Amino acid sequence: MMWFTADTHFGHSNIIELTHRPFSSVQEMDRRLIANINDRVSARDSLYILGDFSFRTTVEEAYAIRKKIVCQHVHLIRGNHDKHWIDSPFPDAFESEQDYLEIKPGFAKGVRLDLFHYPMLSWNGKWRGAIHLHGHIHTEGPDYNERNRERGILRYDVGVDANEYCPVSRDDILAFFDGVEPKPAQLA
Repeated sequence: MMWFTADTHFGHSNIIELTHRPFSSVQEMDRRLIANINDRVSARDSLYILGDFSFRTTVEEAYAIRKKIVCQHVHLIRGNHDKHWIDSPFPDAFESEQDYLEIKPGFAKGVRLDLFHYPMLSWNGKWRGAIHLHGHIHTEGPDYNERNRERGILRYDVGVDANEYCPVSRDDILAFFDGVEPKPAQLA
């Protein structure tokens, strides 16, 4: 099974206030986010983190947090707060690291998935039903994703703030957009 998340911001205490997260401390937030991942994603699944894994932590602290995630196939799509993973002393932290990734239709039940930390107005395969997954904007609640679906925009914020602080499965994303015909992306 494929799973997606973004903007966990492990170790970042200010994110609680900035995005109105329901946690009393960064320790509680980190524990809950790890538990939510481990409760859903098995060791054999694939987890794609679309940026901003941690912030205001050392790479050593971030690596210790990463090792608490039981999934063995974790891929990082780098975000604006992931620079310390480039040439890090922990090459085993992630199975792969890149800035952008296209998951071909054969691996996504016939649908291309375009993964990037930042939301885009246009992406490869958009007019052929490709779905763009992203993070970065810290959407609070499901309204943004629902609005995209209503407008025929196959773009989905997989960030924790938009998804009850949990990863989202490929199957849930495909079901969310089932029957939606792609239309031109709009700015809002």
